[in-house]
Amino acid sequence: QEQQQAIKLSEREHEVLLELAQGATTAEIADSLSISRNTVRTHVRHLLKKLEAANRAEAVARASAFGLLSPPV
Repeated sequence: QEQQQAIKLSEREHEVLLELAQGATTAEIADSLSISRNTVRTHVRHLLKKLEAANRAEAVARASAFGLLSPPV
């Protein structure tokens, strides 16, 4: 619970996270959100750092544990 409060995601990072949770690739996320692949990679890098995850799968697992996979309110 404490850690969930500490993890602050931007709206776009949250959108990218939700796409990752669906198994989307960088290219698919870029197309879906109308952003460049480089921008997707930047958001993923930020997510990995914020979630202290080594890779995308771990980031999704940790986000799920923190209750971050529900759509933004």
